[in-house]
Amino acid sequence: MRGKRQDVTVSPNGRERPIDRERLVVAALDLADEEGGEALSMRAVAKRVDRQVSSLYNHVSGRGELIELVRARIVASIDIGAFDHEPWDVALEAWAKSYLRAFAAHPKLIRLLATTPIRDVSTFAMYDAVVTSLVSSGWPIQDAVAVMRTVEAHVLGSALDIVAPGDMLAQSAVPAELATIRAALDPAHAESYGAGPAFRLGLEALLSGLRARRERLTH
Repeated sequence: MRGKRQDVTVSPNGRERPIDRERLVVAALDLADEEGGEALSMRAVAKRVDRQVSSLYNHVSGRGELIELVRARIVASIDIGAFDHEPWDVALEAWAKSYLRAFAAHPKLIRLLATTPIRDVSTFAMYDAVVTSLVSSGWPIQDAVAVMRTVEAHVLGSALDIVAPGDMLAQSAVPAELATIRAALDPAHAESYGAGPAFRLGLEALLSGLRARRERLTH
């Protein structure tokens, strides 16, 4: 198979700077991290790499493929190794924590990637590892994707929560007459109600409920 052509531009110091798919993915990821997924366009990426928009089509078919390449880059950092040797629930917990780290590093891409139809093969390969583990552990195949999506939704919501402003829930902003929530938001309790503890509590509750459901289904 013939590879994609590599374009070259010249930097101010006279050195050639090759333009290939890798450089476009890095530029797209940087753009989205700084300006949000909505800003990701072929024109904006072309500007970042100092090329005409038309030259980008030597390497990607369009914005859709660029989005999927960015998705693949993030998915590559999600560890699915536990599904090879751990029980389904232990592996699911490890996957969720790794997934959270990957997306918390790129929160401005969550909305774009969560609302764009998936075409990236590596993402489907990740899902296949999750679903295979669930089905081989006794989950009905018709329920396996729902189990996976339930955990995934908790992860993505938690990723946004983790990067939210530190004063999102501030005791000082609560009216005095709302005594219970003011007391609950006492900074002395911050180690219990912060985004990290909330993620862990939610994941523990999800897994507990899923274990109970699986037991009902298999007995």
